[in-house]
Amino acid sequence: MRIDIITVVPELLESPLSHSIVGRAIKKGLVEIHVHNLRKYGKGPRLQVDDYNYGPDAGMVLMPEPLFNMIMELKGERDYDEVIFLCPDGAILNQNIANELSLKENIMMICGHYKGIDHRIREHMVTREISVGDYVLSGGELPAAILSDAIIRLIPGAISDETSALSDSFQDGLLSAPVYTRPAEFNGWKVPDVLLSGNPKLIRAWQDEQAIARTRELRPDLLDE
Repeated sequence: MRIDIITVVPELLESPLSHSIVGRAIKKGLVEIHVHNLRKYGKGPRLQVDDYNYGPDAGMVLMPEPLFNMIMELKGERDYDEVIFLCPDGAILNQNIANELSLKENIMMICGHYKGIDHRIREHMVTREISVGDYVLSGGELPAAILSDAIIRLIPGAISDETSALSDSFQDGLLSAPVYTRPAEFNGWKVPDVLLSGNPKLIRAWQDEQAIARTRELRPDLLDE
């Protein structure tokens, strides 16, 4: 898989995409991530890529020409399965979206900044819009890092035990059951006896019960869906 990310603040993506599971997946050759500075197509001595918003609202907007030129440059090198704009008003990222995107070969992500990007780019160049939640951030860089992480950890080989990702919350529409590790007793707090039984059937039944109970308590909306 290859992920290309367009941003005006490439420094924000350096650390999140260089460590842990994502960093190891890159080193293994499972994924390529290329971060592109939009100011390559900026104008004037300040390499300007934004301008004032038409209308009465305050805030700067990323201009269409630099984005168009960058997108076309990348498209001239390869075909993209998706051109994704990270924005507050996109479809809310969930596990199903991450699962779907993990099967793609080439993905382009556009990070908005300031007030956003010129809507003509959204209309004519973007194939998908994704939000990481109902709130506003300063730019799309952190959402791009979140989306990349959610996708890459699903690629076979990214996690040493591939079955681990299959038991994550939301994979089966439920929250995960509680997890414990050694010691079996700490500070007077004990691991549930069933997890020490060595009986896979009983443990699985307990995990299923706990997953349903936690989902009913914490995210009843998932059961409604």
